[in-house]
Amino acid sequence: MRNWFGNDWNWIVAGLAAAIVVPVLSFFAAMPLWIAAIIGVLVFAGLVFALSPRRLFEGLDAKAIGRGRLDFARDLLTAATPAAQRLEASADHITNKETARRVRHLAEIAADVFAKVEASPESAGTVRRFLSYYLPRAAEVAEGFATLEAKRVPDQKRLQDVDLVLTKLEDAFAHYSDSLVDDKLDTLDTELRLIQASLKEDIGR
Repeated sequence: MRNWFGNDWNWIVAGLAAAIVVPVLSFFAAMPLWIAAIIGVLVFAGLVFALSPRRLFEGLDAKAIGRGRLDFARDLLTAATPAAQRLEASADHITNKETARRVRHLAEIAADVFAKVEASPESAGTVRRFLSYYLPRAAEVAEGFATLEAKRVPDQKRLQDVDLVLTKLEDAFAHYSDSLVDDKLDTLDTELRLIQASLKEDIGR
């Protein structure tokens, strides 16, 4: 699955490749240093471009979908990305294995919702509350759990309360992710009814 929450790995890989290419061409292939340097720059630029993450909704036909719908979906995902990044990162700071697993699961569901919205921008309205409310709140709760754990004498009751909220958020996240599928199933049900009606009419003739 596409990494929705961003990284700079393409720059790192390109830099390493260029750093290897220049000395190899210069010392082992006996190529003039300035030519090797030019090739190194070209390799770096090419890899940065080739390995760069895709932009949101890249390749989709804005006219077919509707510019307004596309902009609405893009704005929702862009605004929600920082919260998704915080949620994903918070799992690394939680020592309780089960809670860390739960937080990672929330981050995975969030990434799945992002992917589904990009595939069908017109469905963004279905998960608007998820992206603008539940996702940021989940990040705050996960970070709060990590903060509570960091105390020398953690309050076990508060930790249990926070973990319970995270459990309920798992259900909410799954509900919103499934709602995007349900929208498509509603369309399928409509198509089936229309086909059945057409078949009945044609067979009746």
